[in-house]
Amino acid sequence: MARSLKGFEYFEPSTIAEATRLLSTYQPKAKVIAAGVDLISRMRHRKIEPQYVVSLTNIPGLTDIENDEKSLKFGSMTTLMSLELLLKGDQTYAALYEAIHNLSSVQVKNTATLVGNLCVATPASDMASALCALNAKLKIAGTSGERIVPIDEFYLDVGKTVLKPDEIVTQVIVPRPGAHSGNAFFNLLRVKCDVAKINVSASLTLDQDRCQEVRIALGAVAPTIVRAKKAEEQLLQANPFDEKAIAEAAQTASTEVKPITDLRSTAEYRQGMTKVLVKRALEKAWARAKE
Repeated sequence: MARSLKGFEYFEPSTIAEATRLLSTYQPKAKVIAAGVDLISRMRHRKIEPQYVVSLTNIPGLTDIENDEKSLKFGSMTTLMSLELLLKGDQTYAALYEAIHNLSSVQVKNTATLVGNLCVATPASDMASALCALNAKLKIAGTSGERIVPIDEFYLDVGKTVLKPDEIVTQVIVPRPGAHSGNAFFNLLRVKCDVAKINVSASLTLDQDRCQEVRIALGAVAPTIVRAKKAEEQLLQANPFDEKAIAEAAQTASTEVKPITDLRSTAEYRQGMTKVLVKRALEKAWARAKE
């Protein structure tokens, strides 16, 4: 179904295949719309002016959520509120719950989709940080078929992803953490409704007094969400894994970031707070892993 609206043509395909064909036909003048929280705002302010808008609203299955013993899976039309209610009281995906719960606007959570947030590709995305720490993967569909991309490899730069003009993220897949695992999220804001100055997510798995697996994801300290890989390697080699090892890794993480100075914060403050928040996130993840 297509409708001509003021300034653009609006399509409501009923399948993913139809949606990707439309994007392929009208690239680069077409944009995908899910909930439209970001897209509509940018269109209103004339930051972008697409001639064709392809809606995902009428495509069945994109609001589905599966949560089983292997993974958490949800489609590209799943709202933040749906995920928050599902994950409330369950620490399996605590970092993701905390990232969503931290948002102050109930209206946004009821409307916005998590996949839409990811595709905006802001380096300050709380949800992207949490999903990176949880080793999430994105299922992407295009006219040439489907592919799975680790979220680590999804972002190229501010506002840029690996998505081709005819591709759509259809699902997020988050592997279920194993036994003796824990994860946590922290961010730093000027005010509750503001974009984070910095956010940190951490996940780890213990093997007695050693750290078997660990992922530390950092937001708003580089052009994309980044991993503190040197700090992670330190923790994997630590024997024993303890408060000292965490403190040393947090210090290392603060040297791996390349923040900027902007209206929300200075580069120096962001770098210093990286150390603080990484330490807090690792300590909380560690405590949860021991429960």
